Amino acid sequence: MTTPPTPPPTPPAPPPPQRTTTAEQALRRLELKVLRKLDGLLHGAHQGLLPGPGSEAGDSRVYVPGEDDVRRMDWAVTARTTVPHVRDLIADRELETWALADLSPSMDFGTADTDKRDLVVSAIGAIGFLSSRLGDRFGAMVIHDEHVHRMPARSGRPALYGLLHSLMDAPRGRVVADPPDLAEGIDVLAAARRRRGMRVVVSDFLDARPVLDPDAERPWERPIRRLAARHQVLAVEVIDPRELELPDVGRVAFADPETGNVRDVHLSPRIRRAYAEAAALQRDGTRAALRRAGVAHLVLRTDRDWVFDIAQFVLRQRRTGHLVQRRAAR
Repeated sequence: MTTPPTPPPTPPAPPPPQRTTTAEQALRRLELKVLRKLDGLLHGAHQGLLPGPGSEAGDSRVYVPGEDDVRRMDWAVTARTTVPHVRDLIADRELETWALADLSPSMDFGTADTDKRDLVVSAIGAIGFLSSRLGDRFGAMVIHDEHVHRMPARSGRPALYGLLHSLMDAPRGRVVADPPDLAEGIDVLAAARRRRGMRVVVSDFLDARPVLDPDAERPWERPIRRLAARHQVLAVEVIDPRELELPDVGRVAFADPETGNVRDVHLSPRIRRAYAEAAALQRDGTRAALRRAGVAHLVLRTDRDWVFDIAQFVLRQRRTGHLVQRRAAR
């Protein structure tokens, strides 16, 4: 009696990919995507992501109402000529860029191509890669759990990769007793360094108690206004489409990621309509508050090509800056 042939041994399963390798590959793809689409937009007269002043005094020119900042008024020339003048500032060749990354539990949400947390890391990576091309030092403050963590500003690609690795490896947000809010994070960002430069705030700008009146002051409005008085500030608002309107799916259990509270809600047409109206008011209020603070406002969505949106934003800012310069020269 012959015995059946022994089947060949099953080859061992390949080891699972290492987290470091996966993160490294993701960061390399991110850098390639950013530099392919955005490289070249920052070269020329402007040294930062946004066209704006530096810290070194330049020439004086006639004040243009509604376009120039009265804080840059040249009072000596104004008194001598009896015509209002402002003093231009020469762009710094080496700036220090700081970003505030909101990694609170509300950012661990996404219903489209990505979640808000990953979009925060991508936005900071894009700004960091473009800043490092110009030799700027780049640092970050991170709102996570009970603290606002500080990552010191350093120059060079390895330091930026280390910062982004830390953001990607940070555990998901959890419910804590007394978490820092966005206003506290902005205050810490303002106190980080006195040297002028660019400051970037990346958040969903959602408050624990939403303020629906567009004219009412937001809790973070005064801190960001104080920050903008000394630095060039960019506010990056990260949103998901489900934060703007709800689907028609009947009864749903909603969980508050900040408090852990759960509530069952029947999404009737009236509820969905009221939610969409409240969400629109909240966004209008955020937009108005940032405009009052004199802050540039960029919106990134989880269901859109965020690199394309950044490119379009930079081009719009450049066109606006050139128009202001042309009007001032007339």
